[in-house]
Amino acid sequence: MEYRYKTNGVCSTEIIFDIDEKTKVINDLKVINGCNGNLKGISALVKGMKIEDIISKLEGITCGFRNTSCPDQIAMALKEYLNNY
Repeated sequence: MEYRYKTNGVCSTEIIFDIDEKTKVINDLKVINGCNGNLKGISALVKGMKIEDIISKLEGITCGFRNTSCPDQIAMALKEYLNNY
């Protein structure tokens, strides 16, 4: 299932997930805009991981003076997904 999330407070503008609905595992992750190399690295690392594990690792990470970050936005998006599906 494709799931899209509009980010807030970060350089990236959207996160697109391909999620296995039965296992709640990430098949693919794309982040639009933001720090290209870092986000490609995060994408590669989360592929094959369960949503709950990703949230526990990324939630609360900040970027500079911001109270959020692209990794934190990924966690927020996945929490929203779990609340809606």
